[in-house]
Amino acid sequence: MTSTSHHRHPAESPVPADRAPARLPGPRQSLRSRVASHAHRYMRISPAVLRACIGLVFCWFGVLKFFPGASAAEGFAIGAMTEMTMGLVPAPVCLLLLAVLETGIGLALLTGFLLRWALAAFFLHMTGVFLSLFVLPDAAWHAAAVPTLEGQYVIKNIILVAACLHITADELTP
Repeated sequence: MTSTSHHRHPAESPVPADRAPARLPGPRQSLRSRVASHAHRYMRISPAVLRACIGLVFCWFGVLKFFPGASAAEGFAIGAMTEMTMGLVPAPVCLLLLAVLETGIGLALLTGFLLRWALAAFFLHMTGVFLSLFVLPDAAWHAAAVPTLEGQYVIKNIILVAACLHITADELTP
């Protein structure tokens, strides 16, 4: 006697795509589709990963500024900030303000506490950082479009800006 039951085996039950177990590689499943499933999962956590990475970098570089002479960018940063404040803020105060600002932004990115305020502070800080290319041209450029090491240090921040735009978009999207 053969059974004509239409009951499905539990493994055949439909499972929502976001809760489906990872499929084992098979001859019909391409490498691209296997990588795509991991990429899809990563997309959900990418803002948190970016926040943690940028937060760590900001904390690290900010804390270095609490110890005069420890940051390789210290002289350039103090020179730019002194120039932007027209010399009204003494160099040690500039360094302390930068240390507090960068460490605070880093901690907020790491924890998510006051994140929107920290992102606003980040973008204001980056405005000042990029202005340094113009207020200290002799220190930032060897020649037109040929940055010094300090200039390169500033220009690479465009990557941090792009990453924080992604974090901001994630934070502001319901």
